Amino acid sequence: MPARKNTKPLMLGEFAIAAIMIELTPGPNMAWLALLAVSRGRLTGLTAVLGVALGLSFAGVTAAIGVSALIATTPWIFQLLRWAGSLYLLYLAWDAWRSTSTIEEGEFTEPRLRYFSQGLFSNMLNPKAYLVYAAVLPQFIAPEHSLLPQLTILTMLYVVVATVIHAAIVLLAGSLNGLLSNPKRVKMLGRGFAVSLVGIALWFFYSTGVRL
Repeated sequence: MPARKNTKPLMLGEFAIAAIMIELTPGPNMAWLALLAVSRGRLTGLTAVLGVALGLSFAGVTAAIGVSALIATTPWIFQLLRWAGSLYLLYLAWDAWRSTSTIEEGEFTEPRLRYFSQGLFSNMLNPKAYLVYAAVLPQFIAPEHSLLPQLTILTMLYVVVATVIHAAIVLLAGSLNGLLSNPKRVKMLGRGFAVSLVGIALWFFYSTGVRL
């Protein structure tokens, strides 16, 4: 009778813990979503969370076909994404300031789909998202099993963990949305949101300057 071959199981629990630790580390997504929930409300923040989740899913799919490895080994592609992501955040800051300047009532009137697309594109242009998949996921892969199903499962698990944490941040931050009953306060918070986005853009640019 042939000896039974030992196989390494997919380490879902260990990977889930790693994903939680990564997502609990303060970063641009966390700061942007919290600011958005405070200034625009929970529902707008949760709409943005869905965009972020889709952006992270896109990064995971590209990782599965090897794009992350290309980004990790080709400096100019990494730098292109880094600059594009930072400039996009600066554009969002300008757009937020411009929108706030036209507010006359004590609420924001932009369509929520706008924030879904912002969450989507900011994560599609985030090189750190790709590098997380390239640097972290392989450590939890069992080489004797088929690669694609494992990458798919781990990517889905990471997106679920990130989405739960982001949604919790939005729900907590959204409890401060009652500050928006005063129109002057609305403008002040909106402009503060725009200025904070500039800080997040600079933070993004600095943090992505260090490879994982």
